[in-house]
Amino acid sequence: MRGTMMDYPLTLAHLFERNRLLFGQREVVTRLSDKSLHRYTMAAFSRRAQRLAAALQKAGLRKGDRVGTMMWNTYAHLECYFGVPLAGGVFHTLNFRLHPTDIEYIANHAEDRFIFVDDVLLPLLEPVRAKLKAERVFVVSLTGKPIPPGYEDYEAFLGNAPEAPSPVELNENDAAGMCYTSGTTGKPKGVAYSHRSIVLHTLVAGQTDAIAVSGRDTMLIVVPMFHVNSWGLPFCGIMHGAKMVLPGPHLDALSLLDLMEREKVNFAAGVPTIWLGLLHALDKEPGRWALQPGLRTFVGGSAAPEGLIRGLDKHGVKVIHAWGMTEMSPLGTVGRVKPTLEQQSDDLLYELRAKQGMPNVFVDMRVVNEQGVAPWDGKTMGELQVRGPFIAACYFADDSQKDKWTADGWFITGDVATIDPEGYMKLTDRTKDLIKSGGEWISSVDLENALMGHPSVKEATVIAVAHPKWDERPLAVIVLKEGATPEPKAFREFLAAKFAKFWVPDGYAFVPEIPKNPAGKFLKSKLRDQFADWTWGEPE
Repeated sequence: MRGTMMDYPLTLAHLFERNRLLFGQREVVTRLSDKSLHRYTMAAFSRRAQRLAAALQKAGLRKGDRVGTMMWNTYAHLECYFGVPLAGGVFHTLNFRLHPTDIEYIANHAEDRFIFVDDVLLPLLEPVRAKLKAERVFVVSLTGKPIPPGYEDYEAFLGNAPEAPSPVELNENDAAGMCYTSGTTGKPKGVAYSHRSIVLHTLVAGQTDAIAVSGRDTMLIVVPMFHVNSWGLPFCGIMHGAKMVLPGPHLDALSLLDLMEREKVNFAAGVPTIWLGLLHALDKEPGRWALQPGLRTFVGGSAAPEGLIRGLDKHGVKVIHAWGMTEMSPLGTVGRVKPTLEQQSDDLLYELRAKQGMPNVFVDMRVVNEQGVAPWDGKTMGELQVRGPFIAACYFADDSQKDKWTADGWFITGDVATIDPEGYMKLTDRTKDLIKSGGEWISSVDLENALMGHPSVKEATVIAVAHPKWDERPLAVIVLKEGATPEPKAFREFLAAKFAKFWVPDGYAFVPEIPKNPAGKFLKSKLRDQFADWTWGEPE
């Protein structure tokens, strides 16, 4: 017997229309470059997103065309999140923290037809503008300054368009958004998110035992909107009618705390480095900010230290730990405590909350090693694998990475983990020696290959070393050629010409020999032990 339910496509158009009809008086607040606040209602957001969709159609956007966005967390970026897919296009967020050559590669590989960029970010785009395939670049003025020659004004683009787009027949399996990985091994890889996958992810993320977003919330979205759809939070906020607060380019602790107090924020999300900064400010001036009682922070991107969770608890700020990946839309686990475990000691509860957490609804999770699927005993390690309806099945226009998926559809994350009997996952290592700094991945292999091209270098490797602020930072371990002198500054400048600033190692250790295994590969495990007590000072 077959079910007889209505065939109803799961698309972003429904989330948008629900918000337009029900939550028009809720606000979207953005902090601009000069720290003034741009404030408008959801009703105004809806009108502008529809006008953006109409403007794109008038410009010739075809169904499935990619539209790049290189923008801070702002009202205009939120308009792109919905205006582009309402027109039938695919919004493609560009990570402006990458090196310009990576931005060029990503925009061209995605075949972005149009690009929207904040005026304050134009200096990052201009070095590669002539090499981009994009037909037109529209600039959002966050500073109020005139748009430079060769670019088009975002406001004028909207102003010359009809009020609403022509109807587009959207299939739930059509792509709606796209994000690229940070290029941890080789070139960055693209993940295309369908309407269906985004809607399902939004439904799961908003659950009480997940992010728990509701229409009563005022959300401060610190996690970049270029980073895996800002963890899906903009879609949750629009679906539930939450007030949304967007910090623009001001991510320092004092600016965020002032904004949280002023707008009465009761929910915020960002990587651990953001909250470490806030914790330091709160410890330094306790009582300065009147934060909302029960304020909860959603922390992901890299592991939240137990000390951070304890420290924010003392200020009445509840940390909710989570884990995910670009390929997972991204939410995979959330570290909430089961009611059956709440009677444990505080120390055990903090240990539990510091784990990455339980898999969310529609996320199947397993750990696999040489013996097969590992038991959930909290001890047996293996490679973490996941599958589900909002987990990617392939990379965009890239057949070289098929080995990232098993024959039966599991995505191989590249992380090593354990799962305990209660279902809490804990990451223990990384299979490819990747470095995660401030929530962003860094490839040690790419840095090593570059260093080996320096005329003074005989051998070089790069390892992750714990850092008090950034979780990890890359340390370059170098064997110099005979007669060469150790010059950390010269190596920094050499790498800075090739990589994003946050990739460039802060520390350089010079050794007579790098240990190797019988196959001739560097033994990074020995180096990590050797330099475990490395002291970070100012970049050398």
